Amino acid sequence: MMLSQIEIRVKKLDHAGDLPLPQYMTDGAAGMDLLAAVEEEVLLPAGEYALIPTGIAIALPVGFEAQIRPRSGLAAKFGVTVLNAPGTIDQDYRGEIKVLLINHGRDGFQIKRGDRIAQLVVAPVVRSTWLPCTDLEETGRGDGGFGHTGRS
Repeated sequence: MMLSQIEIRVKKLDHAGDLPLPQYMTDGAAGMDLLAAVEEEVLLPAGEYALIPTGIAIALPVGFEAQIRPRSGLAAKFGVTVLNAPGTIDQDYRGEIKVLLINHGRDGFQIKRGDRIAQLVVAPVVRSTWLPCTDLEETGRGDGGFGHTGRS
């Protein structure tokens, strides 16, 4: 089965000249790994967060967004994740992509130039139109919210 593909214009910024562009690491990967374009190593202390540059800017086609998602390995091994996950890059944003990392681990986490720090997933966008009404159709769930099924 052939996956859908779109072309995305990408601008490598001056401070990322020696770093490769994001890429899919396997044929079945949904996300491309984003790299840290830090000039010097960054120590992310336990409980702290920092905005990490990637050295790229993109021009998404109309009808698409990009999502910044955590890397499962960083979360599982070190407790490091994306604070505003998933972060959204809107179609009309043209600035540098930066990743807001937080260290939930017990120890400081070192971020080095070229480290894979997050994933970028490109996704279609559907826009909504509100239809004001006075009643909504009934469902079995109704207004059951957080924890309504009794599971943790």
